[in-house]
Amino acid sequence: MGNLEVLTESYANRSLVDGLRQLSSEFPGKVVFTTSFGLEDQAITHAILSEQIPIRIATLDTGRLFQETYDVWQKTNIRYGANIETHFPNTKEIQNFVDTNGPNAFYDSQDLRKECCRIRKLVPLDSLLTGMEVWVTGLRKDQSGFRTEMSLFESDPARNLIKYQPLLHWSFEDTWKYIREHNVPYNLLHDKGFPSIGCAPCTRAIEPGEDFRAGRWWWEQESKKECGLHWVDGKLTPKKG
Repeated sequence: MGNLEVLTESYANRSLVDGLRQLSSEFPGKVVFTTSFGLEDQAITHAILSEQIPIRIATLDTGRLFQETYDVWQKTNIRYGANIETHFPNTKEIQNFVDTNGPNAFYDSQDLRKECCRIRKLVPLDSLLTGMEVWVTGLRKDQSGFRTEMSLFESDPARNLIKYQPLLHWSFEDTWKYIREHNVPYNLLHDKGFPSIGCAPCTRAIEPGEDFRAGRWWWEQESKKECGLHWVDGKLTPKKG
């Protein structure tokens, strides 16, 4: 892994495009960006594809996505002449989970919800990250209270890589401005009160004044509303590494 403090200092004042281009140069063939086609991810996707930066782009198709997500996925492929790499969960694991617990088991308990996330997201993610050195994400500080302490570069020791959050200090308004200025395709659910979009059964629109991620797993307590993609041993991935 690179030295996180050195990387953070080196990249602190770089633009989105410059940071991604430099990253691809420092870690050739070892950088992957994962997208769920939300607003932030679309901004990063535009930067990579419009500037032809050699960074791998991949997504997880959980099998429970909104139609609007598939629509913007298709529009993105067409707009940039891309074929975004797709990773699916293991069919047998899903079948066993649903046969045992039912199709809506994630509403029954947090443990079942986390198990559904593990099967549909975590296992495929770990597979696609194998062999990579840098994982680019669309995390921003103001997305949730748990993310305010994150740094531009973080370590993910469980996966033996580092994470880069190029939009960490962007606001939601900054992201919208970038999307509009560059005419980037975006998920139309954002126009319907969905600032954060995941699987259809687990995401709703938010009301004015609600937290950015209030629409994710809204039936659970606010204490730890993350799917686990960015958690290690119950915490957001630590900064050491």
